[in-house]
Amino acid sequence: MRLVSFNLLHGRCLTDGVVNADRVAAAVADLGADVIGLQEVDRAQPRSNRLDLAAIAADALGASDFRFEPALVGTPGGHWRTAADGEHGPSGLPMYGVALLSRLPVRSWHCLRLGRAPMRSPVLAPGTHRPVWVADEPRVGLAAVLQTPGGAMTVATTHLSFVPGWNVVQLRQLVAFLRALPAPRILIGDLNLPGKVPSAVSRWRSLARVPTYPRVQPRVQLDHALGDGGPPPVVAARAVPMPLSDHRALVLDLADRQRALR
Repeated sequence: MRLVSFNLLHGRCLTDGVVNADRVAAAVADLGADVIGLQEVDRAQPRSNRLDLAAIAADALGASDFRFEPALVGTPGGHWRTAADGEHGPSGLPMYGVALLSRLPVRSWHCLRLGRAPMRSPVLAPGTHRPVWVADEPRVGLAAVLQTPGGAMTVATTHLSFVPGWNVVQLRQLVAFLRALPAPRILIGDLNLPGKVPSAVSRWRSLARVPTYPRVQPRVQLDHALGDGGPPPVVAARAVPMPLSDHRALVLDLADRQRALR
């Protein structure tokens, strides 16, 4: 089984700034994944040509099932409101969130709304060393209980806050939520936490230790895969440069679970 986590940057290519449906589809198809967790996913946003990026990616993957889960309704950085449970279906409203795509059957879907940090936090303005104080946005965790050849498995994805400390709180909330779902459990996503911090905070095992950010000459791992409850062994893990986004895709190949249990 191949699992992938990819911060999509709403499909934008840093070279030309363009969001192109064919380019998004080709990038996803080339990953050859069985399950993909996507972050920074747009639906009906003007900046991404009002495309449904999750649907485009699911079609390219040949996913038997997928779900887009909005964190907010409206325009990131502009006017928006927190998304409510049940708003994942097409509505024509601009949305922004995460998505989970699977070529394996999905038994059930589960969502946890993580809120947003109550304070602003400094981030570096693009291309400068000047800090800008930015308000956080709501976050969401999305999980699917999959039917694999070896039995049930829970895979989840999220994009945590960039505010230091608050992302730790969100990670603890999410892993507590996921522990009620069938084992083994794997969380993939942009956790906005570096290196060994996510495994230390969650007490879940890190399944990959590779730098994923920035896309060119990555220096830090922000995109992670954490395992709990005896996930299959990882055969290979790598960070793959993509033709879009400012992150690399985190790609994990898992051993056959039935063989691993013998």
